[in-house]
Amino acid sequence: MTERGEIAESASNRAGFNSKETNMRFLSIYKTVERSTPPSQQEMDRMGKLIEESMKNGSLLATEGCMPSALGARVRRSGGNISVTDGPFTEAKEVVGGFAILQANSKEEAIQIAKDFLQVAGEGECEIRQIFETNCVEQKAANEQAEVALKA
Repeated sequence: MTERGEIAESASNRAGFNSKETNMRFLSIYKTVERSTPPSQQEMDRMGKLIEESMKNGSLLATEGCMPSALGARVRRSGGNISVTDGPFTEAKEVVGGFAILQANSKEEAIQIAKDFLQVAGEGECEIRQIFETNCVEQKAANEQAEVALKA
């Protein structure tokens, strides 16, 4: 099976993805070394296929890539002062390359989604953060119960 086929199979075979139990959302922030060239057509095609499959199976709710940091700015508040620094951000080893809003049954499942993404995206890292929701207290309790059950 091809790498793309294996990734697609991994994404589509996640247990419980279309069940009503899927109720946790996660922000995945993709950080990578900034590129000086746009992605190739082959890279765009591979990513497009992963995005399409992930949207269909419900694990991906939204995603966007970022323009180069040279077109951005950082706004910072420190000690009551606000400063603005225009890009590029040369002091940064990695920049935010994009983000995704994921839907998963657990943090572990969100991590697997990020692993599948990195197989297509290449070098970099994804920071996974659960999104606070009004029922977050119940989610935390459910997560703790699930972790205890997995260790038993």
